[in-house]
Amino acid sequence: MFWRMTGLSAASPVDTILDKENFTLEELLDEDEIIQECKALNTRLINFLRDKSQVEQLLRYIVENVPEDSEKKRSFKFPFIACEIFTCEIDIILRTLVEDVELMDLLFSFVKPDHPHSTLLAGYFSKVVICLMLRKTAPLMNYVQEHPDIVVQLVDLIGITSIMEVLMRLIGADETIYSNFADTLQWLESTDVLEMIVDKFSSSDSPEVHANAAEILSAVTRCAPPALAAKICSPSFVGRLFRHALEESRSKSVLVHSLSVCISLLDPKRLASASYQAFKSNLSHGTLVTASPETVDGMLESLGALLKLLDITSSENVLPTTYGCLRPPLGKHRLKIVEFISVLLTIGSEIAEKELISQSAIKHCIDLFFQYPYNNFLHHHVENIIVSCLEVKRNQLIDHVLNDCGLVGKVLAAEKKSSLSVDSNGPTLPSEGKEPPRIGNMGHITRIANKLIQLTNSSSMIQNHLQENSEWSEWQTGVLVRRNEVENVYHWACGRPTSLHDRGRDSDDDDYRDRDYDVAALANNLSQAFRYGIYSNDDIEEAQGSHERDDEMDFLQAESCASVSGCLL
Repeated sequence: MFWRMTGLSAASPVDTILDKENFTLEELLDEDEIIQECKALNTRLINFLRDKSQVEQLLRYIVENVPEDSEKKRSFKFPFIACEIFTCEIDIILRTLVEDVELMDLLFSFVKPDHPHSTLLAGYFSKVVICLMLRKTAPLMNYVQEHPDIVVQLVDLIGITSIMEVLMRLIGADETIYSNFADTLQWLESTDVLEMIVDKFSSSDSPEVHANAAEILSAVTRCAPPALAAKICSPSFVGRLFRHALEESRSKSVLVHSLSVCISLLDPKRLASASYQAFKSNLSHGTLVTASPETVDGMLESLGALLKLLDITSSENVLPTTYGCLRPPLGKHRLKIVEFISVLLTIGSEIAEKELISQSAIKHCIDLFFQYPYNNFLHHHVENIIVSCLEVKRNQLIDHVLNDCGLVGKVLAAEKKSSLSVDSNGPTLPSEGKEPPRIGNMGHITRIANKLIQLTNSSSMIQNHLQENSEWSEWQTGVLVRRNEVENVYHWACGRPTSLHDRGRDSDDDDYRDRDYDVAALANNLSQAFRYGIYSNDDIEEAQGSHERDDEMDFLQAESCASVSGCLL
């Protein structure tokens, strides 16, 4: 019990069991109050559980699979209670475990290749090991160092997310472990654990393996020991990453997740799935990796091969949508390449800018912006590309966007045909027999136009380019000005609480509010919601095809959703 008053509280059921002359561990585990009794430090209970034989039995519940016809208590309840007992962090029980080699061998027998790896038990195994990392760091690290095969076995099981979390903390990509026990992690710096992780992109076809490998490598860029941080941003490591990504025999999942690691190298503040608060704590303890010019040069060597994958003319895939069809759909891999180019332009590398100009990467991205008018994730990244080019204040880049890419002309052309064209030769086609819908990127086009006007105050090149275009001047005064007045919430008379827009922002939240979201990760979350039936969509099952097509279409169901909200962004 959490508290007792003499004469008022009944005896604990756990104490009743302990009063028996003969009782078993199973009887205790079957009692509902055993966890709170452990947390209340029931002396008699802890003295019983600290015994080696009892700790061994608790471990067996966690690491040993049982036949399918076993009792539910043995299959579900006892493993759960055993895990909870260890994670109560009772020092004397944890000490019994880490100071006995046989018990540690039993615990890590779970990751051996010939052992069955239940996802349920993997979660319990992960919780126990992470608890030992936090409370018994030195003895646990010493044991792992004496058994180097454990690292290899953990990498082999990287597709199981619970095991991935253990490996992530083991290599130092955790602010608590790194900050308090950096000396115990030094031996890992001499291992090839990062190379083993990146090679999983080539040795496995599982998207889960690719996603978890990318998650670990991205975490290393945010918080890791210096030697591992230096290794992951080396040109040789980046080259190894791109070799796996550009193998023709590999699935698009490899390319998507490899580029996620490169994006994290270029901008470690971008988060994949960790919370903002966790990231802020990382900043205070770990070392952020920054890509060196050599690292960027290594990425630029593969830029030409990446841009070839943006070509949509060679693809014959067709995706039906609510507004018509896509021939072909954009796909996650092309979206990730555009995101990579967007981030590459934010680092201020003139060499990268010149390479992007010479290979027409920026022009290709802007073309995709108008060819896929209902893909808001694409619009977000291309808008960032355009703004980065215009704000950098380098005339070569500004001239390329305005003249070579013909940005203003494309904006005006889109405004003239604000509905999806029936006679279009592009990839986005309207449904036959229906009125073509309004294009969904009009909100982004408006913001880009306003950005051009804003920058005329600081850039004479932009100002002269707009003044020389009489069609732009007419559209600005006749359409854009009135549109901005309509969309100005301060002029609305419908009772909108505009005071919310006036309140000052807390300084601690500035970075959080201004940071660039990983919209590709948001797209993936949305596709997972469709896949597991969180939203109803009767057409999803009909669209399922081969494994490669599934990987591409998971995201593209979000394109249909984007058409609903395209005008709002």
